[in-house]
Amino acid sequence: MARASKKPAGEERKAINLALQGGGSHGAFTWGVLDALLADGRLRIEAISATSAGSLNAVALADGLRRGGPEGARQALAGLWQAVAAAGRLTPWQAPWLEAFMQGWQRALPPEFSPQHWWAGSLLQAFSPYQLNPLNINPLRQLLQQCVDLDALRRALPLKLFLSATNVETGKIRVFSGSEITADAVLASACLPSLFQAVEIDGEYFWDGGFMGNPAIFPLIYEDVSADVLIVHVNPLVRRGVPRTAAEIANRVNEISFNSSLMREMRAIAFVTSLIDRGKLAPADARRMRIHSIRCDELLAAQAASSKLDIGWAYLCELRDAGRAQAEAWLAAHVEQVGQASTVDIRAEFL
Repeated sequence: MARASKKPAGEERKAINLALQGGGSHGAFTWGVLDALLADGRLRIEAISATSAGSLNAVALADGLRRGGPEGARQALAGLWQAVAAAGRLTPWQAPWLEAFMQGWQRALPPEFSPQHWWAGSLLQAFSPYQLNPLNINPLRQLLQQCVDLDALRRALPLKLFLSATNVETGKIRVFSGSEITADAVLASACLPSLFQAVEIDGEYFWDGGFMGNPAIFPLIYEDVSADVLIVHVNPLVRRGVPRTAAEIANRVNEISFNSSLMREMRAIAFVTSLIDRGKLAPADARRMRIHSIRCDELLAAQAASSKLDIGWAYLCELRDAGRAQAEAWLAAHVEQVGQASTVDIRAEFL
């Protein structure tokens, strides 16, 4: 649904950079956030650093901007997630008859008891993608071809893109940008090793970028762009209580693992900021970053790790609506501080 821009006529939009986490279908939360930011109109996105599902959102948004400005970006994001849901309805655990049958009582059970999640999780634990998919058919490639014109996007990037992947052999992060933004780069960034075979690029093999940068902040520090970075979280930072079941433990391990690189980068940013504040480092020699974040730990902490495989349309829309609501609340509370100060207490949230 279209929303009127809140930017007064003639007022220059504030520059901001986005850092988009990965998290499977939970990337639909990010879709909602992006939709609200684009509809609001008071911010101008200069650069995006993204990982996994965040990379899919990033290239769809960028291609939509190229085609038709902010409204084109909103349409492109909606088209992407509609295509994701349509593709999912061909899988056995997302079959329409099963989804309809389960709808009434499934949410009353813990997520790990969902038949769809149990089925998918058991299969992926027992077999590798090299066994399940020896021909290495990746449905995300067709999805990208359907939704994003990457060739045209590379020729006319409307903003700076940085997509992260993890080198399987060295464990190092690889950040793709500019002319490197290819289908293979996006697939590498979103290559969960339990689902897909490693993606080969120039003789090197890559897995999901979330292992080493979820998302990577440093490209937004090194580049000549705004010092404002808005992180869109899809992995809860905080989950109260000690996990006790096998599913709860696995879920929390997943969250901690995929937040660890971000935690370390936030610590480094806090350290540099402290040096600047204490006069130990000249502002001309280092950047004072302004950090912002949009998250919904309460909703996302209620989801099992296996829910990241749930690409049913109703679930995606629920996440989208939550992301949209969180972004609208953030805009109402903090948009005036963009360009002026951080709206996140890094020490309290990350250290």
